[in-house]
Amino acid sequence: MGNLIPKELIEKMKIPKLYETEEISNPTCHVKLFTPDSVFTWFIIEISIDEDIAFGYVVSPFESELGYFSLKELESIKGALGLGVERDTSFTPTALEIVRKSR
Repeated sequence: MGNLIPKELIEKMKIPKLYETEEISNPTCHVKLFTPDSVFTWFIIEISIDEDIAFGYVVSPFESELGYFSLKELESIKGALGLGVERDTSFTPTALEIVRKSR
């Protein structure tokens, strides 16, 4: 799974597998990833450990949207200062609607 989200954390937080929350109108964002030297943020709602893919809410300077993203690709991103994507260790699971309103 990589360094961003250790497998133990996924199991401990009980992050839903892909498609498990598709019938839920206001799912929970379990993990927040961000670029410290940029303005991109990823909030993970569901995850596939085997496929290294997550579904969540992505915030960028252009738009914010729900979608799928590769965790492996996120681990390879470097911002303008050469800093990689990090996990916000102080983030607590939050309902998607609250996250949307705070952006």
